[in-house]
Amino acid sequence: MQISDGLHAFLWNSPRVNNCNAYLIDAGVRILIDPGHAAYFDHVRRGLDELGIMLEDIDLVVATHAHPDHVEAVTMFEALPARFALHSEEWRLVEEMAPLLKASLGVEAKVLKPDFFIAEGSLNVKGVALQVYHTPGHAPGAVCIHWPEAGALFSGDLIFAGGLGRTDLPGGDAEALKRSIRRMAGLKGVRYLLSGHGPIVEGEDAVRRNFENVERAWFAYI
Repeated sequence: MQISDGLHAFLWNSPRVNNCNAYLIDAGVRILIDPGHAAYFDHVRRGLDELGIMLEDIDLVVATHAHPDHVEAVTMFEALPARFALHSEEWRLVEEMAPLLKASLGVEAKVLKPDFFIAEGSLNVKGVALQVYHTPGHAPGAVCIHWPEAGALFSGDLIFAGGLGRTDLPGGDAEALKRSIRRMAGLKGVRYLLSGHGPIVEGEDAVRRNFENVERAWFAYI
């Protein structure tokens, strides 16, 4: 679905199978955020097909964190021109989890190795100016990506519509998650909260209320 000019969402709606939402920035450069599980990548491929975009046309794949439901499908781009970016703390987690990835998914850690690491600060991709925020809590190297021009915040599994990321997986930290959510709540001009799972939160007031409601409803329990 098109969210706004140059911004598209491939939402995962199955209540039975876990996978993540994927997002596409198409603004002179094509950036795919969180490609998801390899086995369920068809929902992204169908969305790209509808836009007349081939996998070969993707310039950059970025994962907000390295949990398999967000990153595994980067293997689809292994022999293609797209570069892959991930936070260094998440690559460290991938290396630590390598035996589990091999045993459970049949994925060798080396195919998930990024071409470059993203870090806190500005990321300019052929004229598309993004801001990367290191937001640990759900995962040690989790990031949120802010596209100020579009008013879009790609929050990964930090915060959802009415919920927040779990902290019981390796590297999870409840107090860090709270700090990261409060930090992102302070961003100005966010019109679209684009999370890793669930629906989009649209409108500055709705985004602000969602941050407030999540803190009120959940912070006492994590």
